[in-house]
Amino acid sequence: MDGIDTAVAIAAGTMRAGTPLVLAALGELITEKSGVLNLGIEGMMLVGAVSGFIVTVLTGSVYLGVCAAIIAGMLMSLIFGVLTLSMMTNQVASGLALTIFGVGLSAFMGINYVGTPIAGLKPIAIPVLSDVPVIGPVLFNQDLLVYASYLLFFAIAWFLYRTRWGLILRAVGETHDAAHAIGHPVILIRYLAVMFGGAMAGLSGAYLSLVYTPQWAENMSAGRGWIALALVVFATWRPGRVLLGAYLFGGITILSLHVQALGYNVSSHLIATLPYLATIVVLVIISRDITKIKLNAPASLGRPFHPTL
Repeated sequence: MDGIDTAVAIAAGTMRAGTPLVLAALGELITEKSGVLNLGIEGMMLVGAVSGFIVTVLTGSVYLGVCAAIIAGMLMSLIFGVLTLSMMTNQVASGLALTIFGVGLSAFMGINYVGTPIAGLKPIAIPVLSDVPVIGPVLFNQDLLVYASYLLFFAIAWFLYRTRWGLILRAVGETHDAAHAIGHPVILIRYLAVMFGGAMAGLSGAYLSLVYTPQWAENMSAGRGWIALALVVFATWRPGRVLLGAYLFGGITILSLHVQALGYNVSSHLIATLPYLATIVVLVIISRDITKIKLNAPASLGRPFHPTL
């Protein structure tokens, strides 16, 4: 019975550890499906995390904090959108600059809030479903943002492959010139996709500071923004694989913590690198199939759109 309880605890922890990656990677998936490559996820996550935390401390409402984090992420993404979509700057350079800016801005904003305690969001057991053996405690005894990640995953998958607007978004990402020729507002669609990606990154940051570790600490995203970027490639731009990849990373993170708890004589620094090493190994394996990546990657990804040409 102890073994089952441990497995359930690890699985439930995997869901929580994977949630910030699910949110950030799904947002980047939509952004990249529109043909825009935003490398600024890490910066948007951190600004979302500190903004949500500050608003929560000042108002006493976690829900207002979540809303503030989403807005902060969207505002950060708008900076990127103006630079790359309106001013036609290089997307890679602008994304890297956004991350550097976000890291510095979040550290400055949160300097007086380090170590400030908050209650954060607590798990809410869904009646009946949470009582199902094994599956119930894992899936249905979580906090609201984990439940939101479930709904967002299904909504995004449905939007991309079952709606007209999802088809238009994918068309813009594949051949923006053809989409423009038949009357679709390419720049507007890309702005909306970039803003959605920013909102999801901000929400991911809010999860870190308000739920996962309810506190603010400088650079608390710990590279998760870069992992989310890698997951989109690992998933070959498919929502289902994004979800699996995020939970794979989360599972390895939780397992590494249990290795430490069991008292194995392994360096804590080595254990902390395991999730990142596993991600690199998976990406190397996936990247060997160049044909599959080229077939699934949006053809216009990273290419600026010049409507006058």
